[in-house]
Amino acid sequence: MQKSIVLITVDCLRADHVGFMGYDRPTTPFLDSLAREAFVFPSAIVAGAPTYYSFPAIMASRYPLALGRDVLGLAPGETSLASVLKGVGYATASFGAANPYISAQFDYEEGFDTFRDFLDAKATALVETMPIPNGNGWASRMNRKLQELRPRMGPLGSVYDSLYFQYCQRLATPAPGSLDALRRFPAADVIIDHALSWLESIGKRPFFLWLHLMDPHAPYYPKEKALELMGCDPITPFRARYLNSYWNRSDLGPKKLGGHRDYIVALYDAGIRWVDEQMARLVTALRVSQRWPDCILAVTADHGEEFLDHGGRFHPPSRLSEELIHVPLLLRVPGSEKRELPRTPFSLLNLAPTLLDAARLPIPSAFRGRSSWARVREGVLRDEAAVSECVAGCTNPFQKEDRLGPRVLAVREARYKLVLEFDPPADRLYDLEADPGEHQPLPASAEKPVRRRLLQQALEHLRISVRERDVGSGLQAMLRELRLEWARSSPEHSEA
Repeated sequence: MQKSIVLITVDCLRADHVGFMGYDRPTTPFLDSLAREAFVFPSAIVAGAPTYYSFPAIMASRYPLALGRDVLGLAPGETSLASVLKGVGYATASFGAANPYISAQFDYEEGFDTFRDFLDAKATALVETMPIPNGNGWASRMNRKLQELRPRMGPLGSVYDSLYFQYCQRLATPAPGSLDALRRFPAADVIIDHALSWLESIGKRPFFLWLHLMDPHAPYYPKEKALELMGCDPITPFRARYLNSYWNRSDLGPKKLGGHRDYIVALYDAGIRWVDEQMARLVTALRVSQRWPDCILAVTADHGEEFLDHGGRFHPPSRLSEELIHVPLLLRVPGSEKRELPRTPFSLLNLAPTLLDAARLPIPSAFRGRSSWARVREGVLRDEAAVSECVAGCTNPFQKEDRLGPRVLAVREARYKLVLEFDPPADRLYDLEADPGEHQPLPASAEKPVRRRLLQQALEHLRISVRERDVGSGLQAMLRELRLEWARSSPEHSEA
């Protein structure tokens, strides 16, 4: 019987926060048990970060900037994992927890019979901002006046910032009623409920199911049950909102933020645990329906998350550090004997062709990645570097000008990693064995043959990006964006 494929991507899931990758907190007990019969990739590396630079490689097996840095998402008609599987008769469905960067707007729905991105839900913002009162009372008027004077306060400015933060949290904003009311994205149980209903509707057809779960994404508001499962003390909605708002403050440095780091990480970990619980529900249902023996399962992430590892938070396009580009990857293929895999990097550019190969399906020539399935079955991987890229500082890709900045490029081997910035020019070489946290780049005089080799690979990557650029697909994507802008600016849209 033809094998079905389930692909689960978890937003912001760091490799070092799952049990089967060595984490000592109970975030993934179900996945840990599944890992005993699955292939675990010790060094899975995304082709770009964050989400909008990661998914072109996962879904269409191409580098994120291969069509030009001003292209967001997939191009209209671009060959993808979904379109290939639909073309050979698979039932296809995607349920994603309201991440706007992998929505129908950017052609991620192509190839899916059923596509639900949940962007009609209340929570679509990606980062919580400090609530600012906008009332007309004396206190609000006074605070607005003080904000106008803030640039001239000098050292007293930080005192004002702290007092204003406390005012916003404790007096100006109504107390939240529950963690559920604060959550910005549908929780994993909602996504799994829809997936199970869809699975019941398709009979015995082979299927491709892609689920994207957002529970570990900021702001961190996990299910209360997940906190219980993690053994955490109960947390009030007010306290959870306070912690998230504090963590998001732009006026504080790493030292002051560090006092709340452990609490934030506990909330983040609870989000991972809820994902794990819901994956267990999905697999149980597949077993009950007798679909599990013919089901390939891949679990990975689009990128990781930073918790002051290098002084930062969240996952902005930056230096492509390990906490952002190193993600978990678990691959379960029925009938295949588990093998321990080496720490050789595995680029997620190769994930889609590997899944198709494992299902004994043809791999389209449009894919830039290559299948590693034959090697995985033998317990080996290609000895090659993984390349990751993004546009520096592109924190709001909906603004086209943000997408036109300089590229950041990382070339990662098992031991060494080179990070290149182009404006201003800089390169940093790290020895990940001696310095896994990437805190001390090697001196320019050290490991010159390694630096030369990785620079040559970076240059080859850039040459291929230019030489093989699909100009037609890039233009189609830009035309799509123009049509959307025209539609939003039309009188009919304005009146609506």
